[in-house]
Amino acid sequence: MKVLYVCSELYPFLKTGGLADVSAGLPPALAALGCEVRMVLPAFPGVASHATARGAPAALPCATPWGQAPELPPANITLGELSGWHTPVYLLHAPTLFDRTGNPYLGPDGTDWSDNAQRFAALGWAAACLGQGLDAHWVPDIIHCHDWHTALAPAYVQAFRDQGLRTPATVFSIHNLAYQGLFPYETFSKLGLPDTYFGIHGLEYFGQVSYMKAALQFSDRITTVSPSYAREILTEEQGCGLDGLLRERAHLLSGILNGVDYQLWDPANDPLLPKPFDAKRLAGKSAVKKALQKKLGLAVRPDALVFGVVSRLTAQKGLHLLPQVLESLVQNGGQLALLGEGDAALEQALREAAIQYPGQVGIRIGYDETTAHTVLGGSDVVLVPSAFEPCGLTQLYGLRYGTLPLVRRVGGLADTVVDCTTANHAAKTATGFVFDALSAEALHAALLRAFALHQDSKTWKTVQRRGMALQFDWMASARHYCDLFHALRP
Repeated sequence: MKVLYVCSELYPFLKTGGLADVSAGLPPALAALGCEVRMVLPAFPGVASHATARGAPAALPCATPWGQAPELPPANITLGELSGWHTPVYLLHAPTLFDRTGNPYLGPDGTDWSDNAQRFAALGWAAACLGQGLDAHWVPDIIHCHDWHTALAPAYVQAFRDQGLRTPATVFSIHNLAYQGLFPYETFSKLGLPDTYFGIHGLEYFGQVSYMKAALQFSDRITTVSPSYAREILTEEQGCGLDGLLRERAHLLSGILNGVDYQLWDPANDPLLPKPFDAKRLAGKSAVKKALQKKLGLAVRPDALVFGVVSRLTAQKGLHLLPQVLESLVQNGGQLALLGEGDAALEQALREAAIQYPGQVGIRIGYDETTAHTVLGGSDVVLVPSAFEPCGLTQLYGLRYGTLPLVRRVGGLADTVVDCTTANHAAKTATGFVFDALSAEALHAALLRAFALHQDSKTWKTVQRRGMALQFDWMASARHYCDLFHALRP
């Protein structure tokens, strides 16, 4: 089974969030199960600088059986290898589109690049062309696309199929339905798709062009990254305006929980931690906690209950509630260790909180892997109070690091964290703290439950060790994907 994995970022070469971690974990797991996997992604500088070419470049076609191809600058694809990465990679070279450092989606001013529609149309077109034999030596059976940046690939594949050509099957994975790739109506004429592809049964979304809708409309199968989120996006509340289409295609939709790369996220073998630890050697976690407190300017107090946050600072992550509960958190002897960036007003509120509560609130605006691992390893509780959460990886990392997740009961958070209720303690299933309402009052009540449990050190350690023993590895996810692929191409 030949699988072309289409994505826009890949850890450790380029990362803006969990999508890069998924791209790093799933392809090797698929390969271990017998899939012949190759990837295609844009030749962003952070990726291209680590690449070695294996063959001559192939220019993207500038014509189609139905007429004009997408309006793109000169572009070509080169098969290559990335240093330390074993999966072959096709890099899409178009310097005027991708030769930009920093965030792949946003310019230096923090707003979307004005040509994002063209940039990611190029990625979808490249994937579809590989599906039509652009590399005559390797033609995929499955094209597996991830999030809106890749979402035109299934539409282009369907256009080839409409011409009677043999095409790969397409699978589209939704990582976050809220980010849809919306562009003005005028964009459509530049995409090189048949005119009939614009409309209610195509890319049209309230007069705009929706890349996400293209994939939902034309993919052979749709997946998302947790079973609960697969149900939630069928509702008006969580469907982001696409719930009607998703309900129409619900028989093709499945939720497959993301996994964790335990080679990267294992406290016993984590080079980014100042001291390793595991479930049998929890004393090492105390050393990491001390290092975290020093790193973020917190008072070095072993008894303090440290709440950690590693996140984009957005309302989607529920972090607008955090300033409302900080006074109680500090008064109860807790500390906050936060790493993240995002909403400017929330960043400012957190900076002011760090000034108001010196030694009790420590923040670092930005992101770096070493600090992320230290926060997750050194905190006692990891906060993920999301408004919605397709899967979430932070709570899974927290479980592995003995850092009890405190989460809202949505999406993948609901699928992976079991509340510390009396019944769940008795059943030996409790792994964290779960609340329901998206409100400061509900978050505050969950915080108080964490403080209460922390007074019982024996039970706390029992819950820690239970969470650390759980397995959310990529092989389980990959098996589900393999079953799906084989059903499409038996």
